[in-house]
Amino acid sequence: MNYYGQSVTRLIEELASLPGIGGKSAQRIAFHMIHMPKEKVRSLAEAMVDARENIKYCSICCNLTDEDICPVCSDDRRDSATIMVVESPRDMAAYERTRQYQGVYHVLHGAISPMAGVEPQDIKIRELLLRLQQQEVDEVILATNPNVEGEATAMYLGRLLKPLGVKVTRIANGVPVGGDLEYVDEITLSRALEGRREL
Repeated sequence: MNYYGQSVTRLIEELASLPGIGGKSAQRIAFHMIHMPKEKVRSLAEAMVDARENIKYCSICCNLTDEDICPVCSDDRRDSATIMVVESPRDMAAYERTRQYQGVYHVLHGAISPMAGVEPQDIKIRELLLRLQQQEVDEVILATNPNVEGEATAMYLGRLLKPLGVKVTRIANGVPVGGDLEYVDEITLSRALEGRREL
């Protein structure tokens, strides 16, 4: 039922089509936008169009950027011989926030998921292999998510990369800090036990 007129209804429907935004959230955002100053709305619209038109893949790591080479790859202080493979730019940003990792990244833009129709050729694996042929790499860290798709992707990449003579490692996963053991699943506990280290 159209309670607000075509323009508002269309705005709500467009917002609701975005991932993670339900009908009520879309409605709340739409009404907020309607009451924003026109210049703020125009600036928001321009930012969305600008991002859509100007963002591309980094020619080295496939991260999102508006330049040919992203800021991480163009930073000569980074260790380019260590590549961390992540599923998405958001995963890369999460590692960057730790300020612990000084290597470079490779962004797959997905994970292998036959159930969802995502095959190895649908993500940026070919670009990773090409990169390994073109530069000297000591280690590839597989930092895909610890779910079924991420594990499948890590195993696939591990089998693919091992014959190339490069060291392939997998991020440790286990009990989260602040978590109670009684609520942690068996697979996570097994991984935590396997990944134990001496104090």
